[in-house]
Amino acid sequence: MPVPKKNKLVGLDIGSHSIKLVEIDDTKKGMVLKNFGIIGLPKDAVVEGTVREMEVVASALKNLYKNLKIKNKNVAIAISGFSVIVKKINIAKREEAELEASIHDEAEQYIPFDISDVNLDYEILSGKEEISEIRDGEESDEESVMDVMLVAAKKDIIEEYVSLIHLAGLNPVLVDVDAFAVQNAFEMSMKDVSGCYALVNIGAEELGINAVKDGVSIFTRDSAYGGSQITEAIMSEFDVSFEEAENIKLGGAKVDDKKEVLEEIFTTVVSGWVQEIKRALDFLSTTYPDESIEKIILSGGACRLPGFKKFLQMETDIPVMELKPFADLQINEKVFDPRYLSYMAPQAAVAVGLALRSIDDK
Repeated sequence: MPVPKKNKLVGLDIGSHSIKLVEIDDTKKGMVLKNFGIIGLPKDAVVEGTVREMEVVASALKNLYKNLKIKNKNVAIAISGFSVIVKKINIAKREEAELEASIHDEAEQYIPFDISDVNLDYEILSGKEEISEIRDGEESDEESVMDVMLVAAKKDIIEEYVSLIHLAGLNPVLVDVDAFAVQNAFEMSMKDVSGCYALVNIGAEELGINAVKDGVSIFTRDSAYGGSQITEAIMSEFDVSFEEAENIKLGGAKVDDKKEVLEEIFTTVVSGWVQEIKRALDFLSTTYPDESIEKIILSGGACRLPGFKKFLQMETDIPVMELKPFADLQINEKVFDPRYLSYMAPQAAVAVGLALRSIDDK
């Protein structure tokens, strides 16, 4: 039986460079790509995850909806960056009701914000089977612990995004985290998710890393690196506007006289990204000495920077591949150009991951 349409959500990835939208239909024959669209945002409309120009972004959202003729107003959005903390913690095993009551106290030592300023969510990753033993009154080893994934997001950021969605005349049903949305898209596009992977998502202003072991996130980190570093360096070196710099970055403008300067900008930025990823992987191998990353999976609009994939593979000695979020979706080639979808795929990962969610998801 297909999932009732009212349960499906439209995935909206609101980045600092553009808004990506994905709508997926769940049918008897499988999942079908119903809509995909992208609309650019002006510089500084969204900065480091904060919506600076509410009306401008809401207007872009309305236009995207109108252009794609979308009827479903129930949306899933994601937040990321420094206003979100994702942390795997170990705590003494306890019943779920007791955990619910004590999670705020447990979280306080891990959250660098005032606990009253955040919305808290959690998921038990291990130890569920032993919880039933506690419930049955069996003695449990005092040392026994459970793994819990803790997610804390600043209330003011969530409220800001919710206000934005309302302003665009839409209904925000679910707020996710970028890293988990990418993980969702990754798991849907891969037949087998056993093993240890690093999902690296590089947008305009953010580089997010999520290490996943057998389908469970064990480590996440967001850093202020991204494609806008290149744009800003080009603006400075070439003394051009933001739009012209973007055009040069994407290869749309010839700069023969300054080709070496441009190559130097690319090399410097790519090197910075690779070092940041290596630092995260080093931290991971220190924290989890028994785990080794088998593959690095890239997504995000900036991941296709010339030479980046090759350099990352060379420096880490780990195979690097690109995430293909549309791979497991049925595509009507009369509606969507497969070459366009293939080109845009890295940018669509978060939106696809969100569109896979349903109204009744946790």
